[in-house]
Amino acid sequence: MESVQATKQRFEIIGNDLKLNRAIEKAIQVAPTDISVLVTGESGVGKEAIPKIIHSLSHRKHAKYIAVNCGAIPEGTIDSELFGHEKGAFTGATATRSGYFEVADGGTIFLDEVGELPLTTQVRLLRVLENGEFLKVGSSQVQKTNVRIVAATNVHMFDAIKKEKFREDLYYRLSTVEIALPPLRERKEDIHLLFRKFASDFGQKYKMPTIRLEDNAVELLLKYRWPGNIRQLRNIAEQTSVLEENRSISAATLNGYLPNFGGSNLPAIVDKQKKDGDFSNEREILYKVLFDMKADLNDLKKLTLELLKNNDSEEVQKDNENLIRKIYGNHDDDDFSNETEEDNEMLHLPEPQTESNYTKPVVEDKYHFAEEIEVEETLSLQEKEIELITKSLERNKGKRKAAAAELGISERTLYRKIKQYDL
Repeated sequence: MESVQATKQRFEIIGNDLKLNRAIEKAIQVAPTDISVLVTGESGVGKEAIPKIIHSLSHRKHAKYIAVNCGAIPEGTIDSELFGHEKGAFTGATATRSGYFEVADGGTIFLDEVGELPLTTQVRLLRVLENGEFLKVGSSQVQKTNVRIVAATNVHMFDAIKKEKFREDLYYRLSTVEIALPPLRERKEDIHLLFRKFASDFGQKYKMPTIRLEDNAVELLLKYRWPGNIRQLRNIAEQTSVLEENRSISAATLNGYLPNFGGSNLPAIVDKQKKDGDFSNEREILYKVLFDMKADLNDLKKLTLELLKNNDSEEVQKDNENLIRKIYGNHDDDDFSNETEEDNEMLHLPEPQTESNYTKPVVEDKYHFAEEIEVEETLSLQEKEIELITKSLERNKGKRKAAAAELGISERTLYRKIKQYDL
């Protein structure tokens, strides 16, 4: 069995990361078999190297190796590309054509971006994996093929299955062995090695002196998140090699080639379940308001039931003091500074006719000769208010709701005035 180091030299794989070495080791181990392999990892991590290793170390190495980018083929023609078609099967099919599975018979097919396959094509692919059979488009004749399938994807497969974009049975058939490649940001020690390799290659390609990074630039290189992984690192190495006249690259110069993030490695918290415009926060607020209203309504029902069972309102008030405060708020008995207009509601009492507010009508007095008798006002406004409340409660047998309705004020205002006047 070929060693990991020899395989890396053969396929020009740079890096000593443990996860990378483990992925290559698994590829070497499964290569002699015909097991289906699924390579996973972010875009740009170098997934295409694993199928080449598997094919070159297998007994199929002398047969054809075909790489197919499933995401680059239009949905309407992908079945024809993979399985072939008969003449006249669709508009433009002027001749019979062999598909990739027929051409690669005996060899290996690498299906890159397999997560982008349409569901109808996934059904056809599942049949090939199960018994090696397929149908050309427009044909009813079953054909056999003997190919090994190695697939790769940067899609989170369980999310795709949950969203019904990928068949669960096909996933388990493809991922008999799953090989995961780590992103570049998790391979800190390999980043500078890869950059130096790319810089050397581009220096030779464009016949220029190789660029070198200063210490602060190397530090910036390691802090950057690299969302495009190795592919992005290679592109930046090529840009700096071609555009920079000074072959010593500082951190300030390198920072100009790092888009968006500017070399930062700050984590981002993303809630995958929430989407823009789903109004989840508004729903939560509405639910909370409704639940609070329901709780207040239940408390009011409980208090009303107590009043109906017990005619002694003072006793009910004493026993349910906490409940009353919960419903109407924690206001002190004598503190009404934040009352609403309803709280300040007053009884409509007849205003006494005093000298200050009395306006004598401009009418000829027919009885000017009569003696005027001044009637002394014996009750103050407060005393009249107390008298009206007391009489109303007596008429309604202590039922505050009925008394409040009779007086034309709210029950809450009546309760406050009873406490105020100690009735």
